[in-house]
Amino acid sequence: MTNKRVKTLAALSTSMAALLLASGCGQGDSRDAAQTPDVVLQEQSVEPEAITENPTRNAYFGDLHIHTKNSFDAFIFGTRVGPDDAYKFAKGEAIPHAGGGEMKLEGPPLDFLAVTDHGEYLGIVPKMADPSSAIGQTETALAVFGEGAEDPRGSFLRVGLTIVNGEEIDEIYDRDEMDSVWAATVAAADRHNDPGKFTAFSGYEFTAMRAIQTDGPQRAANLHRNVIFRDGAPDRLFTTLDSTNPEDLWAWMDEQRAGGRDVLAIPHNSNASNGEMFAAETYLGEALSADYATTRMRNEPVIEISQVKGTSEAHPSLSPNDEFAGFEQYEYFIGSQVKATINIGDFARTALGRGLEMDGADGFNPYEFGFIGSSDTHLGAASLREENHWGKFGTDGSSPEARQSVPPNGATEWPPAEENTDLLAGSQYSASGLAGVWAEANTREHIFDAMARKETFGTSGPRMRVRLFGSFGYNADMIDAPDLLEQAYASGVPMGGNLDGGDGPPSFIAWAMQDAISAPLQRMQMVKVWTEEGLATERVYDIACSGGAAPDEATRRCPDNGARVDPSTCQTEAGSGAAELKTMWTDPDFVAGENAIYYVRVLENPTCRWSSWDAVRNGTPPNPELTEVLQERAWSSPIFYTGE
Repeated sequence: MTNKRVKTLAALSTSMAALLLASGCGQGDSRDAAQTPDVVLQEQSVEPEAITENPTRNAYFGDLHIHTKNSFDAFIFGTRVGPDDAYKFAKGEAIPHAGGGEMKLEGPPLDFLAVTDHGEYLGIVPKMADPSSAIGQTETALAVFGEGAEDPRGSFLRVGLTIVNGEEIDEIYDRDEMDSVWAATVAAADRHNDPGKFTAFSGYEFTAMRAIQTDGPQRAANLHRNVIFRDGAPDRLFTTLDSTNPEDLWAWMDEQRAGGRDVLAIPHNSNASNGEMFAAETYLGEALSADYATTRMRNEPVIEISQVKGTSEAHPSLSPNDEFAGFEQYEYFIGSQVKATINIGDFARTALGRGLEMDGADGFNPYEFGFIGSSDTHLGAASLREENHWGKFGTDGSSPEARQSVPPNGATEWPPAEENTDLLAGSQYSASGLAGVWAEANTREHIFDAMARKETFGTSGPRMRVRLFGSFGYNADMIDAPDLLEQAYASGVPMGGNLDGGDGPPSFIAWAMQDAISAPLQRMQMVKVWTEEGLATERVYDIACSGGAAPDEATRRCPDNGARVDPSTCQTEAGSGAAELKTMWTDPDFVAGENAIYYVRVLENPTCRWSSWDAVRNGTPPNPELTEVLQERAWSSPIFYTGE
C-alpha cells in the first residue's frame, strides 16, 4: 500500500465518526467454584477430556455480535484484527486495539462466541484499500483510497448507502471474494470450536435498514439481525444486497433448515428502529397474520436486549411508572447525529404488550421472544467493564477525549452547558453486553437449543446469573430443598416456557447470583405485562431485597439498602448488597384467563459509569451531559401465561 493510501485511510478512520449507517449494525466452564459454589446453583464441572451433561443445566456466557476487519465499517475505522483474533480474545488472550494498546478480557474466558461481520461487502473494503488487488483499482476504490481522491468520506458513504437501498455497486460486489472470506470465517469458527470447553458458532450480520423519508438530515431505521448457524454453514450468504426485507431472510433461513442447517436470527437495537422492529404490520405494510407470527418465532426466538448502542428493554416515556427504565438509553438513529423517535415497536417490553394485544384480538402473537445480550464491538473484542472501557471503534476507543468523557483540549473544567451539548455517539456507547444461556453442556448443539427454547438471559456486562421458573404446582417448601432444580423442572417451566390454564395464581421461583468481580446485588424485580380490556399494561414488583428486607406493600419497592457511590472518586459503599437473591413469588394481582408475561430483572448496587471512571483517572469532573452513575443489570427471558 502506498504511503498516500495509508494516510488517506488514517484520515478516513478519524473523520467518519458521524457516518450515516457505519455503526450499524470460555475456555472451559467459566464458573469459578470459589465464587459460585456448585451447591448453590447445582452446576457440574466439565471433565477435561469428556463432555458431562448436567440435566439441571449450567450457565454459560458468550457474545454473539462481534465485528472484525472484514466488516466494511470496522475496517474503515482502523480495525485490523480478524476472526481468529476475536476467538483468541474470548479465550483470554490479549489482542491489539485499533486505537493503540491492547485489549484483554477481565475475569475468566467466555464460554461461547460468534464472529458476525456484516454480510454485505464481506471482506471487500480491505481489498479496496489494497492497490495490488483488482478491486483496489476500481473507480469506487480509488475514489475512497486513491491518491487523487477528492471526497473519500463521501465516496465511502455512497458504498454504505447501498446497504440501505439494496442496490450493490457492481464493480466491487465480488461474490467470489465474499464467498472466500465467508469460508475463512467458517473455518475459523470450526478451528476454535472445542466441544465441552469452548463453543464457536458460524454467523454473520444481515444489515437491514429502512431509509426514513424527511426533509432533514438522512437517517435510517435499524432492522439488523445476527444470523447464527447451529452447526454447518452454507457456501453463500443472504444479505440486504439480495433483499432488504427481513421476511425474505426468514424464507432463506427456512430453506437452510430444510437442507439440514439449523439457523436462527437475533434482532438488535430495536431502540433505533423507528418503531419498525416490532411493528403492527409487515415490512411491506400488510396486515400481520398467524403464518407471519409462526414464521417469525421459528426464525427469531430471542432478541438482543442490551449492547454497546444502548438497552432496548424499556423507555421512560413508554414506562413512566418504572424508575429504572432509563438505563443506558442510546438516543440516536444508527450512524447518525439525529435523535431517534420513541415508538411502541422500539422496545422489548412494549413489544411484548403489543403481542398480547394481537393474541387477544386476532389469536396470534409474533412477539413471544426471549432475551440475550451481546456487544456489537467493531474491534474484535467486547468492552464489558465500566472501569476499563475501550469503546466500540478505534476512534471513540482511542482516548477519553475522543469519547467526550474528559474536557476537550486538555482543559480541567467543562465548558458552559450551552457549549457542551453536541454529544457524539461514542459518549453514549455502553460497556455492554453478554448473552447467558442455561444448557446441559458447552457445545454448539446444547447452547443453540437453549436459545431456540428461550432458556436465556441477557446482562449489561457483568456475569450475573439469573434463573426463573413458573408453575401452578410449586409449594413454599421447595425454595430451600436440595433438589430444588429437579423439582422446578419436573413440575413447572423455565424461562422461555409457556404456562397454560391453572386454577389459581402461578408461583415463580426467581434466583440470581452476583458476578464476584462486580458489585453486589441490590434487588430482584418481577416485570409483569398483561392486557386489560384488550390494551397492554405493565407493573414492576420488587420481589427480593438485599439484606433480607421486605418490599413495601404500598410501593412494591425495596427499602434503601445503604449502597452509595461517589462519582468524584468512584468509591462505593456496599450497604446490604447481596451475593445471592432467591425467592418464590406469587402474583398478588392475578386474574385467571387474562394472558400475561413475566420476566425477572436483577439490579446491582450503584457504580460509576465508564465516563465517570475516565474523568476520575483524568482528575477532572465527569461530563455533566452524561450519566455519572448506573446500576448494571440482567434480564431473564419471560414466562408466558395463557389463560383458557
